[in-house]
Amino acid sequence: MAATAPPGLYTPAQRARRDATVWTPVQGVLAPLQFGVFLVSLGMVLYSLRTGQALDWALGSVVVKTLLLYLIMITGCIWEKVVFGQYLFAPAFFWEDVMSMLVLALHTAYLAVWSQGGWQPEEQLALALAAYAAYALNALQYLRKLRMARMQGSANTPPLASMTTEGATP
Repeated sequence: MAATAPPGLYTPAQRARRDATVWTPVQGVLAPLQFGVFLVSLGMVLYSLRTGQALDWALGSVVVKTLLLYLIMITGCIWEKVVFGQYLFAPAFFWEDVMSMLVLALHTAYLAVWSQGGWQPEEQLALALAAYAAYALNALQYLRKLRMARMQGSANTPPLASMTTEGATP
């Protein structure tokens, strides 16, 4: 059973580490990039399944999406280590990490099937759709956490009118 996360998403020390690490903006760039590639690839996969055309492009787009997934998973683990002191399954992101493992397993299964060529292209794309469905759910989990972090940040930030010059940050 996972340990309980502290009230809010981050302790003050974790928030400071999160804000200071280069891995936070790296995640901030990779996450929307991966989502954009996901949307383009999803469109290609659905088009290919519907028409039977551009199968190689659709299959290849899933490979590109998967490589980006690996990159964001590796950098995300480093980010989690810096912020929470462990590479995976920190209490604040336990269930997101569990779902990420399923997403990673499905994408990796796709790469294995794609590289061996044992399945028909339509079957490979169906596996890609399963991986994409899991990815979409995982993305929603992370968007929820992003919203929670922003709400926690707003709650911890004193109103501008009550800030003194010493307490203000540039």
